[in-house]
Amino acid sequence: MRILLVEFTSAISGAERSLLELLVGLREEHELFLACPAGALADRARGLGAEVLAIPASQLTFRLDPRHTPAGITAMIRASRSLRGVVRSVDPAIVHANSIRAGMLAIPAARRRAPVVVHCRDELPRGPAGAAVRIGVLAGADRVVAISRYVATSFAGGGWTGRRVSVVDNAVDLGRFDRSALPVAACRAELAPRTGLVLSVIAQITPWKGQDLAIRTLAELRGRGHDVHLLVVGEAKFVGPATRHDNRAFERDLHALVARLELGDHVSFVGERSDPERVLAATDVLLVPSTVEPFGRTIIEAMAMGVPVAATNAGGPPEIMGDGLGGELVDGRDPATWADVVEVLAERSAADRDAARSAAAQRFSRERHTAAMLAIYAGEVARRRSRAATAGR
Repeated sequence: MRILLVEFTSAISGAERSLLELLVGLREEHELFLACPAGALADRARGLGAEVLAIPASQLTFRLDPRHTPAGITAMIRASRSLRGVVRSVDPAIVHANSIRAGMLAIPAARRRAPVVVHCRDELPRGPAGAAVRIGVLAGADRVVAISRYVATSFAGGGWTGRRVSVVDNAVDLGRFDRSALPVAACRAELAPRTGLVLSVIAQITPWKGQDLAIRTLAELRGRGHDVHLLVVGEAKFVGPATRHDNRAFERDLHALVARLELGDHVSFVGERSDPERVLAATDVLLVPSTVEPFGRTIIEAMAMGVPVAATNAGGPPEIMGDGLGGELVDGRDPATWADVVEVLAERSAADRDAARSAAAQRFSRERHTAAMLAIYAGEVARRRSRAATAGR
């Protein structure tokens, strides 16, 4: 199958890592093209065998702003026009937009020539802009793929099962995230050379990812007498005028919070890492303290590594971690409650860790994810051909 994937950015975050996993799963048997701006994602995809075709960068804000919204719309129109030329050149059997913003480019550029599948990976903000985007994507996409039932319901409402919406779990590379294949002692020495318990939060730095709660949880644990260190892994990745939060200001606030709580010797701001498996090898408990987490990619990576997880109970994590599998869900934003959970998880047995890896292997394998996406592609291609045949009678 000739498949064209589309992304509006070339920065690599969770959504783009999922796209790269899909490329690996598809590359042996399918002809792959990626339309995206020049940058890290384009380079990585090219290295995986995809033919990369450049389109202009665009990032439309989902909140109405008299300064940024018109510029965002102009950039989106320019990128969509460029993508239309890519579609004509590639003539794909299917177009897969890797995000809602990418879908806003792909639907007008490609729908007349090929079915368009739009991957929904985030919860849209409330308000008129979010509502307009939701209506437009649901009307224009041949299929919407959500990363969790929570995201599907948030995007398409309670009746999403009858609205051309499917749920497909993200995948994890079980060969890469394998504790037995990693130099655990060396990873620990590199990232957390001190003794004691090591906590990590691995996410882009932005308020909704909750790094401030992780720092306050560390302070609570140290106040209880625990020898514990926190790794803050990630960077303020999306910092343009169209972003919802001032992520650079939030990053500065995190450093100020560490100083105010006198935790400078116990928090390491590691920055962006291309090797999260090494971070997890050095980690005793992973924290996912997001206000709402659409899915929780780091959760399944930690499960594959046998690292217990304390994760928010809001959003997608309950769909992954039912019955305590892989760790514990935490209600609310109270650092004392999070500290209680960390104390329990630090005592998790090897058998519990092995069970989490086994569950990850069964449900979140790359092979299973790839097969699910191919079934959706094939179904939409067949549906388009059937409609064309009916119209031609």
